[in-house]
Amino acid sequence: MTTPLPRTEADSVAWILRHCRTVAVVGLSPKPHRASFEVAQYMQAQGWRIVPINPNARAVLGETAYASLHEAAQFEHIDLVNVFRHSEDVPPVAEAAVAIGAKALWLQLGIRHDAALARALAAGLVAVQDRCLMVDQRRQQSLGNAS
Repeated sequence: MTTPLPRTEADSVAWILRHCRTVAVVGLSPKPHRASFEVAQYMQAQGWRIVPINPNARAVLGETAYASLHEAAQFEHIDLVNVFRHSEDVPPVAEAAVAIGAKALWLQLGIRHDAALARALAAGLVAVQDRCLMVDQRRQQSLGNAS
């Protein structure tokens, strides 16, 4: 029996936190002062596997960095694609998330692209936008709902 897909944004957040453990972080910076680094480092400390996607880095947080989602998917199983890119850069990332068979797409706080989100949802991905993975994970954990 398959798990039914969530219907609300809150259900989507909870579903992602419950069912995803390997996250490709698109736009993960190797610079510790950047939000992408802080969020990825936190999630890694929570036991999540981080797959950096950054064509200008060789490694981030001790993990091999890949130039694209397509390249990473040749070597890694990716549950969640977490996006730290400008909103206008989201459509090809959403398409790649669908193409590699990711379960979910997460657009970080301040990142919105309704058409790309709709495309991901139509393809069967669980998707949220304009939210922080770290903040939501901390909130769920404080409620006893996240691992």
